[in-house]
Amino acid sequence: MIKSNKPLERCKLEKSPTFTDPKYGCAPEARTIKAHIASGVINIDKPAGPTSHEVVAWIKDILTINKAAHTGTLDPRVTGVLPVMLGVATKLVDTFIADKGYICVMKLHGAVEEAKLRKISEDFVGRIYQRPPLKSAVKRQVRIREVHYLEIMEIAGNDVLMKVGCEAGTYMRMLCHHLGLALGVGAHLVQLRRTKSFPFDETSLTKLQDLKDAYIFFEEGDEHLLRKLIMPMEYALGHLQCTIVKDSAVDAICHGADLTAPGISRIEEGINIGNRVVLYTSKGEAVSIGEAKMVSKDMLTAEKGVCVKTDKVFMKRGTYVKSWRGKAEVAEW
Repeated sequence: MIKSNKPLERCKLEKSPTFTDPKYGCAPEARTIKAHIASGVINIDKPAGPTSHEVVAWIKDILTINKAAHTGTLDPRVTGVLPVMLGVATKLVDTFIADKGYICVMKLHGAVEEAKLRKISEDFVGRIYQRPPLKSAVKRQVRIREVHYLEIMEIAGNDVLMKVGCEAGTYMRMLCHHLGLALGVGAHLVQLRRTKSFPFDETSLTKLQDLKDAYIFFEEGDEHLLRKLIMPMEYALGHLQCTIVKDSAVDAICHGADLTAPGISRIEEGINIGNRVVLYTSKGEAVSIGEAKMVSKDMLTAEKGVCVKTDKVFMKRGTYVKSWRGKAEVAEW
């Protein structure tokens, strides 16, 4: 379930008092509608028929924007969760490559006892080997993927309704094919719906028709519905660990500087070296994302040194006041 990200509540370790100047930046929910569209996320309920690329093209046309991207390609036959990033939020695309969830209908090519079906299906939970199908966007080589759960929900004749949770890159058509082989009768996938593309699920879905209607209302002067359907990109970052940076450090980070110890205000517990960490302002705005170079405890006590190495910057330069004078002084703020 997608919830409003509240980094101030999550960052319980206080390194220095939190203060933010109301003259600079604003809370994500308080952005102008133009800025909201230019840095938002929509969780689209993809219909059967169009490809993911076609859905994104329609969204760009509806919102009259030039830049949008989707996470996780769905072919024309597949429905369900399709997160679409708008504008600067397209930089988030590679942060959503973890778990997927599906509901599917598998058709068996012969009769199988229910007890056998349930027993054999248990063997497909855990690490499995797959070769991508002929029609795929990746190189066809055997690879290992993790199936977290495979639940038989209902059986009607040779049709089997299943609920599957798995690692990104797991091909459900190949899973059904291999399950059919293991059962000795053969099987194929006949219907598929994606219910989860972590951290998105079906609780925040938006239909294309509703998005179009909301934009028409916006053009007529009512932006309420459009704000409701488009989430600030911060809402999609709550699954990543975070730190709060001082106002004085924000613009340096926007220019590509790494986060050093003096620039930290608050820290979330449990950060380990190598973790992806989102840097927020005290108002809750995402400034950048980077790689942790210290654990939380060391960030809290350190007086100098790089704590998070900047990878991608989301915030526009000049949003916060410049508090550094030159390249050589960036690291010290």
